[in-house]
Amino acid sequence: MKILLVHNEYQQPGGEDIVFEQEKGILERGGHQVVTYRRSNHEIEELSAIGRGTLVIRTVWASDTHHDFGALLEREKPDVVHVHNTFVMISPSIYSACRKRGIPVVQTLHNFRLLCPGAQFLRDGKICEDCVDHNLLRSVWHGCYRDSRPATASVALMLAWHRRTGTWDELVDRYIALTDFARNKFIASGFAPEKIVVKPNFVDPDPGAKQSPGTGALYIGRLSKEKGVHTLLDAWKRLPKSCSLDIVGDGPERKELEEEAQRCGLSAIQFRGRVSHAESLAAMKSASFLILPSEWYEGFPMTLAESLACGTPVICSKLGAMEEIINDSRTGMHFTPGDSEDLARKINWAFVHPSDIATMGQAARREYEARYTSERAFTQLMTIYEETVATYA
Repeated sequence: MKILLVHNEYQQPGGEDIVFEQEKGILERGGHQVVTYRRSNHEIEELSAIGRGTLVIRTVWASDTHHDFGALLEREKPDVVHVHNTFVMISPSIYSACRKRGIPVVQTLHNFRLLCPGAQFLRDGKICEDCVDHNLLRSVWHGCYRDSRPATASVALMLAWHRRTGTWDELVDRYIALTDFARNKFIASGFAPEKIVVKPNFVDPDPGAKQSPGTGALYIGRLSKEKGVHTLLDAWKRLPKSCSLDIVGDGPERKELEEEAQRCGLSAIQFRGRVSHAESLAAMKSASFLILPSEWYEGFPMTLAESLACGTPVICSKLGAMEEIINDSRTGMHFTPGDSEDLARKINWAFVHPSDIATMGQAARREYEARYTSERAFTQLMTIYEETVATYA
């Protein structure tokens, strides 16, 4: 099968870029011909003043992309087009180019962009679904995208235009949601249930299970308010001084968090900053358990899948994708989002019951082997492509 993969990279690298490369890799290893169409939002930096002035129009419909992509389709004649992201430089103009040539389209829903201009159902560090419950004007008023009303207005215009013209309903043949939670959110917002299938992210290559139970707790992620790291520090104030925590990552809250830890005498907490992917996996293997205290839905954190692959259980917020991915009392534990007292209880239990945590780690590894391997992802992806092509034909 010939597959055309489409991806628009953001200015800040993230999980979507990793998934795009991983899926490209497993498809090529599976013997399929893969063609890619890639753009980057770094291109915005190279635009002239006039070019920047037309970004609003480009967000809705990029004529150059429509032309170039159409030529690519004519030349390559793929069996299916799989879109990961079109925002901003590619734009949704590619969907009509596919329909004009009778080529089916699969779209991965990495985030909630088609429902929320900010893409995360997040405002002021808290969950917000105003754009679903009311209308897109709420996002413009609050400047949800880049804290800018004009920038948010351009995204809201793009969403409104393509809703009105039927792009999302008529020109995308199959959607891939990363979790049942996300699938249900899109269905509740009006997307056709029969068009949305669930295929989770996966870990490739397999990092292998850790060889010992590990010691201490670990947080890996961005240091920002919605990630719940302040709640994590508040929980540590309630724990014995012997409980250790490594915090891996960087972000806008790092300085404040470090000062708070020092002020409160939390000497068992070590801030390690940003590390390589290999060092991150090594940290997972050496930890007793991982903590993910996010206070927003999350999409499908690669950290969770990697922790399961390493055989490291996870204590996470009972919220959104996290609640779905981590099986409470089997591959980890849930706690009430934002509740530092509940989190402290779960963490203390984990430190007091290392053998139970080790058993959870073994179950975590089995969960990875059953659900999040590259082999399973390849089978799921090919089934989606084949069914989409057969239905389209």
